[in-house]
Amino acid sequence: MKTSVIMGLKADHGNLWFETDIFPKMASNGKLFALHTTRWWSQTKTAAAVLYANRHYLRLFKKRYAARLCKDRAQILGDVFIDPSAEVDKSAKIGPNVSIGPNAKIGKGVRIKESIILADAIVNEHACVLHSVIGWRSVVGAWSRVEGIPITPNPNLPFAKLENKPLFLSDGRLNPSLTILGSDVSIAPETIVLNCVVLPYKELSCSYKNQIIL
Repeated sequence: MKTSVIMGLKADHGNLWFETDIFPKMASNGKLFALHTTRWWSQTKTAAAVLYANRHYLRLFKKRYAARLCKDRAQILGDVFIDPSAEVDKSAKIGPNVSIGPNAKIGKGVRIKESIILADAIVNEHACVLHSVIGWRSVVGAWSRVEGIPITPNPNLPFAKLENKPLFLSDGRLNPSLTILGSDVSIAPETIVLNCVVLPYKELSCSYKNQIIL
């Protein structure tokens, strides 16, 4: 986007938003174009939106590229993608809606559901990962539990979409959402991390709930 477009905008509230500040101005100047589609699409502004999009991409794979989905490398439930370079123990129970990245390692007895495991991450034996994103090179200790709060659109609304809720509630508490581990995070064995956002390079030696760990 040209600098002149941004410089010509007035932001009385101190922030600029594409939806309310930039796009309307571009549309009024005849500079905004759109592609109309009736196919599925999703915004990915938040971590919750990433898992929602992952679920639909796996569903798309099932329809068009079924060979890409994993069938027999572990106990598979529903749609699961496992990179060929990942190491997954046969006793692990994975799915539905799980993507596991390159060179990740999944130990025996692990349970993973509605989650994304990024490249080089390690989930040790008998750990449980639910509704979470595990960052690059992060390590989840044995018998640990990493769990988030599932966020989905209202199925009773036509053309419902995922709401981009603010990170905090009005009283300052963390809005219930997924658990996110940044890159190179280490979680000690037998630890519970529930509804937390953990920044990179953190070592957690005890359990946490509803926190942002800086």
